[in-house]
Amino acid sequence: MRDVACESLKSLAQQHHIEGLSLSSLAALNEHQIGYSIDKARQFLKFQQRINKELLQHRVIMHNPYTLWFEQGDQNLNQIKAFIIQFSVFSNQFLIAQLNKMIHADTLETMRASKEILANELGVSFKSTVQKTDVHDLGSTEGSIEGSTFHFSAGHFEWLYAIAKKLDLNFADIGQPKHGTDATLFFCNELIRLYGGDNYQISQAASYAVENWAAAGFWGQLITGFKRFSERTGVKLPLGFFIWHDKLEAQHATHTQEELEELYFTQELDEDQFIHYGCEMLDGVAAFWDGLDKQRRELAAVQ
Repeated sequence: MRDVACESLKSLAQQHHIEGLSLSSLAALNEHQIGYSIDKARQFLKFQQRINKELLQHRVIMHNPYTLWFEQGDQNLNQIKAFIIQFSVFSNQFLIAQLNKMIHADTLETMRASKEILANELGVSFKSTVQKTDVHDLGSTEGSIEGSTFHFSAGHFEWLYAIAKKLDLNFADIGQPKHGTDATLFFCNELIRLYGGDNYQISQAASYAVENWAAAGFWGQLITGFKRFSERTGVKLPLGFFIWHDKLEAQHATHTQEELEELYFTQELDEDQFIHYGCEMLDGVAAFWDGLDKQRRELAAVQ
């Protein structure tokens, strides 16, 4: 029955030359939901072309020198430690940005969506009826926190701490802002300002940018680099944090696209502003990786 419905929606898209629209938007069009129209759909697809050209071609999505280097697995121990420290600072500061995003939500539904991410980061696993627990027992990457259980050990920061301990780093050596470089702290502050800001459209632009960066493949590059480092040095690291996020982000891109389309159809979206602030967010992301690239060069001779 679902396949028949999908084919019907695809036929609708072909009939009106609006291929490329998500199935959820096509369903809303078919049901004549408020704000949805064929003309608006065509306008959105033109806007999507602008996004593809002006936002998603950002250098941090298309070409990241640091992750390209990291993937090779030639890091020394100090470079690995430095990366974990900076990533742990970002991971903790993201909690602040996500909390602010939840507080500034414009509907109950968007508040709950942000709350799910925050609660999952803190240690409430997603509970899914369709996906078994996987990824080194770190839990599902689908479902809801509704009815699930909190565990300290399920907090994402604790997964990072498990790596840090293998590198002889103490708990007090990671996570805190005082350990962040200027570049890392700039990125974190941009996350709080844009992603967690009180202007919903700016927040959504930043969220769209962040999710498309996260889904662009850098998690896989990091995983490959860690594995090659371990093979070369014999230092075995628990990579569940990175493997879990790699699987998660593969699903998020679709959800993020659906959220953008819903925003476009149901609100008067400022297209120029969306692209401008999305690029600002990606500039912040790029600053983080640029800082890591500078740091790893400085540590290249330190054994």
